[in-house]
Amino acid sequence: MASMEEYPPRVQLPETALQLGKNLYPEPLHFKTMERLVQFRRAADYISAAMIFLRDNVLLERDLTHDDIKHNIAGYWGISPGITLLYAHLNLVIQKYDQQMICLIGPNEGVPAVLSCLWLEGSLERFYPQYSRDRKGLHNLISGFGVPGGFPRHLNAQIPGSIHENEDLGHVLSMAYGTVMDKPDLITVAVIGDGEAETGPTATAWHMCRYIDPKSSGAVIPVLYLNCYNSYGKTILGSMENSELCCLFSGYGYQPYIVDDMQDIDRELSMALSWAIETIREIQLAAKSGDRTLKPRWPMIILRIPRGWDYPQLSGSEKLAASLNGHRALLPQAKFNETQLRHLQTWLASYKPAEVLPDGTVPESIELIFPADDKLKLGQNRTTWDSAHRLDVPEWRHFAAAKGQDHSCLAAATTYLDAALTLNKDSLRIFSPDGVVSSDLLDRLPDRTLRSFRWDGDNVNQSGQVVEFMSEHTCQGLLQGYTMTGRTGIFAAEESLFPVIATMVTQYSKFLRMLKDTRWRKDVSSLNYISTGTWTRPDTNGLSHQNPSFIGTVLNLKSAIGRVYLPPDANTFLSTVAHCLRSKNYINLIISSGHSAPTWLTPDQADMHTRAGGGVWKFASTNDGIDPDVVLVGVGADMTFEVIAATAYLRQLVPSLRVRVVNVTDLMILGHEGSHPHALSQTDFDTLFTPDRTIHFNYHGYANELQGLLFGRPNLDRITISSFQNECTATTAFGTLLKNGCSRYDVAEAAVRGAARCNPHVAVDMQKLVAHIRHAKVKVEQFIYKNGVDPEGTFSAPKLSRSHGQRSLDGGEDRESHDRILHLPKGNLL
Repeated sequence: MASMEEYPPRVQLPETALQLGKNLYPEPLHFKTMERLVQFRRAADYISAAMIFLRDNVLLERDLTHDDIKHNIAGYWGISPGITLLYAHLNLVIQKYDQQMICLIGPNEGVPAVLSCLWLEGSLERFYPQYSRDRKGLHNLISGFGVPGGFPRHLNAQIPGSIHENEDLGHVLSMAYGTVMDKPDLITVAVIGDGEAETGPTATAWHMCRYIDPKSSGAVIPVLYLNCYNSYGKTILGSMENSELCCLFSGYGYQPYIVDDMQDIDRELSMALSWAIETIREIQLAAKSGDRTLKPRWPMIILRIPRGWDYPQLSGSEKLAASLNGHRALLPQAKFNETQLRHLQTWLASYKPAEVLPDGTVPESIELIFPADDKLKLGQNRTTWDSAHRLDVPEWRHFAAAKGQDHSCLAAATTYLDAALTLNKDSLRIFSPDGVVSSDLLDRLPDRTLRSFRWDGDNVNQSGQVVEFMSEHTCQGLLQGYTMTGRTGIFAAEESLFPVIATMVTQYSKFLRMLKDTRWRKDVSSLNYISTGTWTRPDTNGLSHQNPSFIGTVLNLKSAIGRVYLPPDANTFLSTVAHCLRSKNYINLIISSGHSAPTWLTPDQADMHTRAGGGVWKFASTNDGIDPDVVLVGVGADMTFEVIAATAYLRQLVPSLRVRVVNVTDLMILGHEGSHPHALSQTDFDTLFTPDRTIHFNYHGYANELQGLLFGRPNLDRITISSFQNECTATTAFGTLLKNGCSRYDVAEAAVRGAARCNPHVAVDMQKLVAHIRHAKVKVEQFIYKNGVDPEGTFSAPKLSRSHGQRSLDGGEDRESHDRILHLPKGNLL
């Protein structure tokens, strides 16, 4: 017996909660229930093993032949017996407590066991009629596993009850905690393998129990599955003694219950799960009774099952039980080797499939394991496939900035997201690994006490909708779990932190892609990423916070999923955020500036601009952008500012140069025709950028990302790009732009060179114009080096001449743009 014997001490609950609560040590199983559990496990284990090997003779009605074996034997027996054991007992406690539960499996080798349990409970049949609970359906399941047209060998969106791709280990625990936030009636069981437990994301996710409010959220039961070995040898946690494990997880804030008696495993696990659920209910009852000072110790189960449990006895030379060999494919030569084929025959026959699966059906004794209500079955709980909550998205125009006003995009988002959080208290959260306040995002929210629940040194909790935790992986896992169970989330962080979770996002995109192709799956809210700081304004973290490469990660996703937005001002930012909050089934990346900058567009202009994904900015162009010598394109808030500043500079320096200024907000419109749903047709591309003039992009990310998007467009030799060059040093904001070749001087030089190709008035003076621009750039660099600051007025909006008859986007005179938005301060070195 391996319960903790009161170590650590039991949670001390208020007297009222104890009177209403359950006994923490439930009575053991009835012997008939024990028999049913054994039958269930025999049936599930047989199906699991058969799925790995058999393509025919799936009920073992005759001796196996080599033709009965699959051509490609892949998949591990591994932890399958432990998974079927756990599934059987979870169904029992669901019945016993009428409890809504879901189960997330971390180890990726347990898929055959999951599928066998789902077939037995009827969940596969509900969503896939071809897997009916009869001889034909069982044949389809076993013969089709791991082959084209059947289920793959890892958890994915096609499998009922699954909400994640489990090929990328380490994230199941954080996802589990995301599922129960704001769902007080839900308990999520998270199975963590001991190999997975060695990953950094799992190590940080254990702390999430402190972020769960027992009054407003559900609970997670972590099940640490210790089988001692991974594919390389013994694991760290698997080698620890029980007393060490108890100390470790007690420090994390849990009450561990160790189940390791293999002679009485059913009785022990049943008692452990009942104890866990009743402990959770006691904690929640205490919180709901009004005691907000109790610091809970949440239950967890350590299931210590040696690898190779329930393996057949093969030969003396094959030490499969309790060794790393158990992680490998068992009997890999059964297709050709007679000895291995006979071993397989003996092994599968030991389950007596004719008894536990008579004629391929599920006997009544096994049926009694499952809850009568289909909605409570692990594979049919609607939380995992049809629980989307309709978000109440505020009208963003009510929070818009006045045109001409200097305003930060993130400052505009503060008030807007504050309202959105208020309207969606149980369905919208923000997750941030670097502090939303320290990053200038949502700096007013602490006044509303909306920050995340936690236990501080005085044992006082706080509950809110903003989760701040210094682990990117954990925040991403919370976001995925929260979103996949019907809510909406935002990941807010410095753009340099996004690449840390690139692999997780890629794996999630695979699940999302398959979700969209699975007919019974309902839409889910998009994952939304908002940058709270960019490389263009490095502030105190200039050397470490310069990495826009996450743009490339999203661009490389399937075109039906990835979206990248770079809104140039506060109003386009608000319009983009509102769109992303309403969207479904996407991965949205929004990159903008957290510093004060001009509001270039009215709300109506911003809405039109974001819908189009980009457009000509007449007020910044010469002659409304008609018949230009060169097209200057800003992609990104600060990049667009530098383009406009360059235009103002060129008007003073080269009045004869005609410029069209274009801003691109939706990066995907640049892709070649047909490459993305948002990609412009070639006709529209030529209309926006002209069919033959030089185009210069001032781009926020890496140049190769833009080159990849534009590949396939004709006449690419006319395109030049200035972009991030990974020049990291301690300098000012404008100094950073200068070092990376993205400043107004770099754009001006590119414009002169491009215009010289078609404008003889520019061409005749090109050499001295370029020399003059480079000289001006050097003088600014020297000023910054000498004084340690940018020249006064560097980031104030430049003044544009009215001599060209500038007009607003709606065609009318826009004197306000000249007089207020585009004011040239004294001392500007342009």
